[in-house]
Amino acid sequence: MDTFDWSTLGDGIYAWYLAWRVPLRILGVIVGAVILRALLRVSIRRVVDRVVNGVKKAQAVEHTVELSASPLMAVRVVQRTRTIGSVLNNLVTWSIVSIAIVLVLSELQFSVTALIASAGILGAALGFGAQNVVKDMLNGLFMVFEDQLGVGDIVDLVTTQGPVSGVVETVAVRVTQVRDVNGTLWYVRNGEIANVGNKSQGWARVILDIPAPYTADIDSVEKTMLDTAQAMADDPTWTRKILEKPEVWGIESISAEALVIRLVVKVRSGDQFDIARELRRRMKDALDDLGVALPALNRVVLDGLDAKAPRKPAGKPVSRAAAAAVADAPPTSPEKAAD
Repeated sequence: MDTFDWSTLGDGIYAWYLAWRVPLRILGVIVGAVILRALLRVSIRRVVDRVVNGVKKAQAVEHTVELSASPLMAVRVVQRTRTIGSVLNNLVTWSIVSIAIVLVLSELQFSVTALIASAGILGAALGFGAQNVVKDMLNGLFMVFEDQLGVGDIVDLVTTQGPVSGVVETVAVRVTQVRDVNGTLWYVRNGEIANVGNKSQGWARVILDIPAPYTADIDSVEKTMLDTAQAMADDPTWTRKILEKPEVWGIESISAEALVIRLVVKVRSGDQFDIARELRRRMKDALDDLGVALPALNRVVLDGLDAKAPRKPAGKPVSRAAAAAVADAPPTSPEKAAD
């Protein structure tokens, strides 16, 4: 019986290893990078979820959206944690990919030292062009850590290219994504953001300017406005979204058409738009029941019309339709004028 030569098998395995050594190492680097990235992302997600769930448990709510009725700190902790988690995920991805590329190049017998030196020389040559990238990254990090904005915030951004308004969907290291009211997703470079107006921090204010005619009883109108707003504040559907009692600040302006009375309501940030729409509808119904007709604000006062046209008493406003009818009337002939 012939015995198996184990030395031959060992030589074969060693020869196979020598032939496939470089591809196996490259495959190992890629697999290791993928596994490391997955582990770090899972760790970041667990930390973020633990913070968010801890805040929701402390505030006794089930959904994140309900935190808006809780103190400001709880809301900002959740939004800021999620934003920082998004930024850390981007940093982890770019860092691991960069290290993996360097290791793969070293396995392919590329001179990594020479490559780094060449990259340094090239970086010095392209330093002016890279300033914008560095500026974007630094500005993005500062915006996140200073809590200027977060994922889910409603913001008004003033950039070097113009204003951008909408809901923040993603805050990355270099670019912030904002979805406007029309559904357009805007990619804004962080380095181009000059000013940030955040409508989701703390509270907001609904301001209604209601015009009233001169003949109306101002006290009755103000009382009706205040009672209507207070009834909405007591409604279970809206009571958690309205933070303080409504206030009537009085006559805001006096114009040729009407007296403008201002009503203000301090509300939960992010809900000011829905509350304002509902409050306008209720205000219209209440003033109709009171018998107050809101004056038209598009009337004009015309003076110096054709002398042959019928003249209105001085100081009485002429509607736009009447003025157009007078302007379009045919001129009076001399014969008819003599008659």
